[in-house]
Amino acid sequence: MMSTNRALQTLFALAVVAATATPAAAQTIYPITRAEILAGAKFDFKVEFPGSVPAADIKITINGRDPADVFGKAATVDGNEEGQGHTAYWIRDVSIEQPGAYEVSATAGGKSQAVRWDVFGTPPRRARNVILFVGDGLSVAHRTAARILSKGIAEGRYGGELAIDDMPFMALVSTSGMDSLVTDSANSMSAYTTGHKSCVNAMGVYCARNKNGLAHPKVETITELVKRRNPGMGIGVVTNTEIEDATPAGMVAHVRRRSDYDEIVRMFFEAKPDVMMGGGTGFFLPKADKAGKRKDEENYLEKFKAAGYKFVANATEMKAAGSDKATAQLLGLFHPGNLDGALDRLVLKKGSVAAFPDQPDLADQTRAAIDILSRKPDGFVLMVESGLIDKYSHVLDWERAVYDTIMLDNAVAAAKAFAAGRDDTLIVVVADHTHPVSIIGTYDDSGRASACATNSASTIRPNSRTILRPTLPATRAPSTCHGVSRSCSRASPTTAHQASPTSAGPSSRLRRRTSRQWPTKSTARRRRCACRATCRSRSRRECIRPTMSYSLRWVPVPSSSAAASTTRGSSA
Repeated sequence: MMSTNRALQTLFALAVVAATATPAAAQTIYPITRAEILAGAKFDFKVEFPGSVPAADIKITINGRDPADVFGKAATVDGNEEGQGHTAYWIRDVSIEQPGAYEVSATAGGKSQAVRWDVFGTPPRRARNVILFVGDGLSVAHRTAARILSKGIAEGRYGGELAIDDMPFMALVSTSGMDSLVTDSANSMSAYTTGHKSCVNAMGVYCARNKNGLAHPKVETITELVKRRNPGMGIGVVTNTEIEDATPAGMVAHVRRRSDYDEIVRMFFEAKPDVMMGGGTGFFLPKADKAGKRKDEENYLEKFKAAGYKFVANATEMKAAGSDKATAQLLGLFHPGNLDGALDRLVLKKGSVAAFPDQPDLADQTRAAIDILSRKPDGFVLMVESGLIDKYSHVLDWERAVYDTIMLDNAVAAAKAFAAGRDDTLIVVVADHTHPVSIIGTYDDSGRASACATNSASTIRPNSRTILRPTLPATRAPSTCHGVSRSCSRASPTTAHQASPTSAGPSSRLRRRTSRQWPTKSTARRRRCACRATCRSRSRRECIRPTMSYSLRWVPVPSSSAAASTTRGSSA
């Protein structure tokens, strides 16, 4: 046992050393080794040397050539960058036009470091429009649960496919970062929008030694690339979280800390995407404003208006602006923070729905954005994020997370409807990372599977104007599944939560509240005789044990929030 413990301690010590080791003792080169760089894309070239190194002692080559010759710019050398005691060699805002393999070598003080870059080109453009959907924190289990809830399942077969399921190609993507196996939304979104992996909390930069969060080596975002190379293309950023949050910010931002919301709003204004929709109004308003969250007195809401943006604050205004052909640029801010999720808005009417009753859903935001961007002369790039999947999964609120997965799927269906009949629109659906969400079930060995299926709402097939609503009805006829009477295994209607057929269902708070309303032991004892008739094959304990069971049924909802039916339109 002692030798085993000592071996484990040794392995742990080695793991700690490996995890904390840094290249501080040698040169550090940015971009990092094995970086994949788009030919012509902009980036900052930086080499950090430990200690103070005279410029004359520094030798750096790129494929044997001086970097100044390769980039056409002279380097600057700071012998004590930010007073931290290291030397920084910089050439900012450079690019490499010729695809190929590049080896970068840096030597000083008898120490050398080398990295390899892969500079790649692209074939001629085929897609006029690109729509990128990001399910923040989306896992396979989220997707499976969304399919079960929205399409139903009976006798092992789903009642239909999600719009996501109908995509012609499918793959798994690794989103690990430079410093973390499981990364965050900032770094993973930055990898999608720049092509460069970085570290946790960073967007549009490599994580160097700089203290200033805005001074790290930058890499060009897809928004900047499109605006620079093809001004006729439109850019759209849509989310149901704060627009300054990591995923939407990754379209424009160059920050080491994703929490620098003031700076991210400034960067949005400098980049000027044609369509911006989400929450987070407070960071557009000055400190003096009672609703303002900024640390300065800049009023970016007025700045966007002065720059020609149409501002909308609710779903009604958004739809009107989207259908107005005069709308060329749109800023939609629908909530001071994150928008409310689909379950709260459509069913429970909880959260901040009472204060903000006219919030748009993600599918309607997508349609409005496409309406505006499709009028651009040379196509568009649109990013749509369902960020609430992640927000709810962090707090283990699976019901709300799955409802917003369904809403993401509705948005994908809206995009596919636009792409149907066209051969110029690429639709991509990705996750940025996942959560440890699992679907854990059992099986029916009682031989009564068909009886159970007939009493299950999963046999009901939705139409294109319905959405699944979980309810806890006040009464229900007995149905014997797994040998237990469902009406018997619950509290009586007089002691259980008195929910109407249209009342809210599966929130964790409801479960906790209802669990305190079960009958006492004496009450259950008086009901035991009624239970025995249908629970004869079960133990007395299981017969009187109260269990919660939700029924799932389809109820009509307004067409604007309808669960879209899956169509096999082209998504090329």
